[in-house]
Amino acid sequence: MSKWFVSINLYFCQVQLLSPAHWSDYELLDCGNFQKLERFGRVITIRPEPQALWRPVNTEREWEKQAHVKFIQKGSSSGTWKALKGDLPSAWKINYALPAGPRIQFRLALTGFKHVGVFPEQAVNWDYIYTNMQKQRGGKFLNLFAYTGGASMAAKAAGADVTHVDSIRQVLNWARENMEQSSLKDIRWVLEDALKFVKREARRGNFYHGIILDPPAYGHGPEGEKWKLEEQLQEMMDAVFSILHPEHRMLILNAYSLGLSALVTENLLRTYVKGKSDFGELFLRSATGLQLPLGVFGRFSTLGN
Repeated sequence: MSKWFVSINLYFCQVQLLSPAHWSDYELLDCGNFQKLERFGRVITIRPEPQALWRPVNTEREWEKQAHVKFIQKGSSSGTWKALKGDLPSAWKINYALPAGPRIQFRLALTGFKHVGVFPEQAVNWDYIYTNMQKQRGGKFLNLFAYTGGASMAAKAAGADVTHVDSIRQVLNWARENMEQSSLKDIRWVLEDALKFVKREARRGNFYHGIILDPPAYGHGPEGEKWKLEEQLQEMMDAVFSILHPEHRMLILNAYSLGLSALVTENLLRTYVKGKSDFGELFLRSATGLQLPLGVFGRFSTLGN
């Protein structure tokens, strides 16, 4: 029995827990009771968070004294914002400093789906992209399920030739605005279902040195294509590895799905990668000391080797 416990302990030492640090424009202030209290620049929000199963450190009354706005959920994913201080902000901006490099900028806004235009935990992936794509200056980078472009801007700032793929036109326009506000240019914008795009690139014989995919649990393409993570992720990984450069390559798989283990990402990468890969969880550490899990990741890079 003791031998079994030793092997498990050694194995789990491989799992990484990653959280962004030193981001002056963002802070998780507290979390709990299925909500989170966050500061994005000058605006403090209260939003739903299904993984915050515990009690927060501070009371709801203390939260509402700090917050400017609160999201009131009315359906499975939609709702409205309630102003707690002054008027609802229409839009505002925050910055993120890449490692020893330039700052990228995000325009934030209150959407009807509780989002504001950035997933802060992804900053650790932006750092990884920027650092690794610098080693392959001029390399090709593909951002799938790309949202408002944090990963795309990190790769472009590192000198990469960037393709940004998303299925929602308004989100593409939002990402383009972020690029321009960050004094970057020449990202290629593609409005298409991610899996369709990757399969077409494979038929064309195109390769990329770096790829990130951050698929949702559920989604739809611009022509009604259906996406379900558990059913289609293996097919997507097969397609992605068919367009990843065979030697000089970097890949990040990120997934936010309740109950999904980091071992899933490790097993998926082990199918294709013979060398070392990293896997684990992304999380945000609150000012009150609580740690909020926000998805699992698997990644590896041979760039610069």
